[in-house]
Amino acid sequence: MLSRIYIKNFALIDTLEVSLHNGLQVITGETGAGKSIILGALRLILGERADVKSISKAQEKSIVETEFSLNNQFKKFFIENDLDYEHQTIIRREILPSGKSRAFINDVPVTLDILKELSSRLIDIHSQFETSNLFTSEYQFKIIDGLSENRQAIHDYQNEFSDFQSLKIQLKKLQAQLSDANKESDYKAFLLNELEELNLDDVDFDDLQNQLSIQENAGMISDNLAQVLSRFHQEEVGIFSFFNEAKNKLGKIAEVSQSFAELHERLETSYVELKDIISELENEAERIEINPENLALLTELNNRINALFLKHTVGNITELREVRDQLAGDQKGASELEAQIIEVEEGISKKEKLLQAISDKLSKNRKKSIPVFIKKAEALLKKLGLEKARVDIEMKEAAEFNMFGKETIQLLFQANSGFPLKPIQTAISGGERSRVMLAVKKIIAESDELPTLILDEIDTGVSGKVAEEIGNLMREMSADMQLIVISHLAQVAAKGNNNYKVVKQDVAGRTQSTIIPLSEKEKLNEIAQLLSGSKITEAALAQAKELML
Repeated sequence: MLSRIYIKNFALIDTLEVSLHNGLQVITGETGAGKSIILGALRLILGERADVKSISKAQEKSIVETEFSLNNQFKKFFIENDLDYEHQTIIRREILPSGKSRAFINDVPVTLDILKELSSRLIDIHSQFETSNLFTSEYQFKIIDGLSENRQAIHDYQNEFSDFQSLKIQLKKLQAQLSDANKESDYKAFLLNELEELNLDDVDFDDLQNQLSIQENAGMISDNLAQVLSRFHQEEVGIFSFFNEAKNKLGKIAEVSQSFAELHERLETSYVELKDIISELENEAERIEINPENLALLTELNNRINALFLKHTVGNITELREVRDQLAGDQKGASELEAQIIEVEEGISKKEKLLQAISDKLSKNRKKSIPVFIKKAEALLKKLGLEKARVDIEMKEAAEFNMFGKETIQLLFQANSGFPLKPIQTAISGGERSRVMLAVKKIIAESDELPTLILDEIDTGVSGKVAEEIGNLMREMSADMQLIVISHLAQVAAKGNNNYKVVKQDVAGRTQSTIIPLSEKEKLNEIAQLLSGSKITEAALAQAKELML
């Protein structure tokens, strides 16, 4: 339960500290006294957004601190989140002058997600302006699932559904990527085929250029080689003959003069080299042939490669090979995308089967609980002055899975006899809303493990016998949980185990709101004032005493 509230520097509150107890805790106070400010501060504990405008003294931080008395069922949460479990656990929010906020559990900094997860298990705040929640599928499922004991099943289902949704999002992304890839796949396949046809790994572009040049100039090369070789091989005047004769004569000189031996040796070496050159020239001359077909093939290959250089804006064969490999990788990437899509589709199919199984279980349990809900709700509404009211829950199979299974829910309502049931949002009047919501809250409280519920003026718009029945109903609810009620009804205030009053006063020229616990005598006077107005009469006091019995 919520055992203590401490608020500092928040809106009209300078410093406020109050201890709360188990049972029905009733808070009263004039309109504008600051009750909504206290609730606004408590909503920070629930993880709602902090507003720097709430800081009263701009240079100081604002603090909202609550203390809860916990039992051992919360230990698991603390262990899972690496927090020290304390029977008296303190949850705190701070709003810094800069606008940033911080959250703490037992003085350990935590994220807002962790704060929300814990506080949502500890406290629920319901305002008179939030009765529209009753119209939402989420809230209606919460009502029936509480009665159906579907808590664990719906938790398991929603975890699986979250994974299912993630897989569907992943599938859409993969399909979009594959679609984009397929839009260019034909052109890329053409480019890749064009490059692969050339067998680029076997192409030596420099050698290709050389061969092409030789073929283009084969006639000229052949004629010149013939002339060169002719000059060397003429029998009497050929260069070879003269070179050989000179070598022999120098050899004779070297035999008689050692100083010419080295020169003869060098000439001998040159002669051997010259013979080798002539031999190679003869081989080249034999290989050279004018072949128009070969020239055409070489020219075509060269032109194709140069065209690809321009097309892919590269300057050499190595870069062209890199383009080819990239295109091949793109083709492989598309195949991998297709494989991933198949894998994700199989995962979705498995999830669908699992979701269907859990959804069937949820639906079966819900259908069993609908008559229970109808009986309880109509009995409570009768107590609250809606004697002719009828309710029902309509469930239909949905086309697709949603957060609550594979079905839709509709709460039906009719306050008057002789008229058909209609969806509650179209059948309920403003004066009936608070009573229906209170009945629903009572039903939820019986099955929910929530320790603390705060009802903010949910009894607005009722009076007399109905108001008394509301007070009795709240007293019943508080037997199973801590119920904190903000009310203007004397009949509700009279049922409080503990009563408090929010007051607004001037302190050193500043308007400040605070909350004070009421003694039995002060409680009596407060109830009398609610009955008679600003002037407390003897009749009001007598009626107040009667209400408190």
